Amino acid sequence: MTAMQRWPGRYTDRHGSEEIVFESDGRESIRTTIRGVVFEGDMMDDLGALSGTPPEQMFSFLDGALCSCLLEWEVPMPVEVEGQGVRAGVLHCSLRLGDPVGPGLDEQSLITTLRLDGHEYRNADSQDDFEEALHDIQRRLPRGARIKACVACAWSDYSPGGPPLMAGLACFRDAKDRYRRCDGKQGPHGIFAIWQERTEFVQETWLCEEFEHRTSDRGYRGPFPYRGPLR
Repeated sequence: MTAMQRWPGRYTDRHGSEEIVFESDGRESIRTTIRGVVFEGDMMDDLGALSGTPPEQMFSFLDGALCSCLLEWEVPMPVEVEGQGVRAGVLHCSLRLGDPVGPGLDEQSLITTLRLDGHEYRNADSQDDFEEALHDIQRRLPRGARIKACVACAWSDYSPGGPPLMAGLACFRDAKDRYRRCDGKQGPHGIFAIWQERTEFVQETWLCEEFEHRTSDRGYRGPFPYRGPLR
């Protein structure tokens, strides 16, 4: 896998806004510093303070995770374009985490926008995780253009329990032969039978040298993008 990445970003809440930098290993570690406080988590909606809970007047929390704020960041997103090779795209991500209401938040919304060769491709407002958002963006791209990232890889899959916001994508690059035979959920070749053979969990936007474009006949989750009307 490639080295630690630094993503430029911004944090905004009722107290103001500031530029920040997220550091990530592409698997299950995201870290940033906001107002002098270091936060870390495995997903953007689960960032907690490393040195205990800061004063409440500085931030808002639900179960120790940041909320009542807007997180923005940019991630490199290569796109392979037929006849042109790999083009350098940038994925701008905007995650709004609402206020605590009972056991959850009153709002959580994810907007992703792929900027490529002077054009922008944005996911629909109704999607709230990276799997759905990137499926939607792929289906909006011109014919012959394909996202080159873990979410579109032949060796990645999700648990039938459903994906989290991000980073719950299982990589099977070290169990390719078993994964090639995966044909659904249950049975000797189902995803449950090989789940413990996964190499690791990765973020949807990550990429390694063993990437292969996903086809329609592989794994539990099916093709990338899945078929259906644009929302």
